[in-house]
Amino acid sequence: MPELPEAETIRRALARSILGMRVVRAVVRRPDIVTLTEPERRVRLPVALLEGETIESILRHGKQLAVVSRNGRAVGIRLGMTGSLIVRDRPTLLDRHDHVVWTLQDRDQSTRVIFRDPRRFGGLTCFPSRSDLNDAWRALGPDAHTISTGQLHRILSGRRLPIKAALLNQRVIAGVGNIYADESLHLSGLNPGIMTNDLQREHVVRLARAIRMVLSSAIRHHGSTIGSFSDPAGVKGNYQDRHRVYGRAGLPCHLCGKPLVQGVIAQRTTVYCGKCQTMPTLEPGSPA
Repeated sequence: MPELPEAETIRRALARSILGMRVVRAVVRRPDIVTLTEPERRVRLPVALLEGETIESILRHGKQLAVVSRNGRAVGIRLGMTGSLIVRDRPTLLDRHDHVVWTLQDRDQSTRVIFRDPRRFGGLTCFPSRSDLNDAWRALGPDAHTISTGQLHRILSGRRLPIKAALLNQRVIAGVGNIYADESLHLSGLNPGIMTNDLQREHVVRLARAIRMVLSSAIRHHGSTIGSFSDPAGVKGNYQDRHRVYGRAGLPCHLCGKPLVQGVIAQRTTVYCGKCQTMPTLEPGSPA
């Protein structure tokens, strides 16, 4: 499932491709993947999907994306497990899983953007205004890429659940999934099973810093391609080659050489180092 770095990679690619272009046509091939908020139910579906509008910005919060028009109308995009956005500069045959197709134009240039989702766990939500989009995104926690120690400490205070489970909860922190939870916990030296109410502020400082560092590095490398992920131009990420723990159960830890351990937390496969991830005992000079 695409996480924050993959969503940000898609956002940047879309911004390079379609900002300032006008949507001349929106074709809906599978209406059940589109959710209409009020008052968008009162307009034609292509209009709710920005037909006739000029693209002003491409936004992201956590794993979610949104395309916003110059008039303020917005389409939120949830990629789910298999959702993707594809940009084509010339007509191509459509796949049976291509559910919405936008045709955009700028002077003599024509571009198609396709929302494809074979398993249909993703979808589109149409909002009448940017403020309605913001209201929907307020249900999510702070964006993980910019989360501060203070924000993370306030969110975790008073909760009692494994720290890995907290990181996976999008209402706690938006954008971290299984890959980057494991990677951030390893970098911070925290055992994924440690309870949130056992963390001291010093541990939260290390964790917030690790989350930002891991996500920034993953964004620089265009995300992790595990399975079929690629950006709208078809370019795959390469951060999977830099994973410290995710997908490496039984292999040596890059820090200590001990075999990495695999378990299950919050119903998700979890990989960690039993030697390096012993916090919350804070050890001076340990990696941060």
